[in-house]
Amino acid sequence: MKSVVIKLDTINDVKNFVNTVSKYDFDVDLVSGRYAVDAKSIMGIFSLDLAKPIKMEIYADNCPEFLKEVKGFIVEA
Repeated sequence: MKSVVIKLDTINDVKNFVNTVSKYDFDVDLVSGRYAVDAKSIMGIFSLDLAKPIKMEIYADNCPEFLKEVKGFIVEA
């Protein structure tokens, strides 16, 4: 499992992020405070506080292509 911190600023960011994450078979969760949602769920993401950075937990050991695709959303590695 790998964790990075991301920021989703606009509705288009959320849409593009979900489309990217949905291409992959492994699970990805977004954690904000005590809430965790599936990163492939647009409704789930909009239930989080998007004003703050969100922790993304990737349940895959080797995912360099995925990290390259979501690099624009990552604020901390």
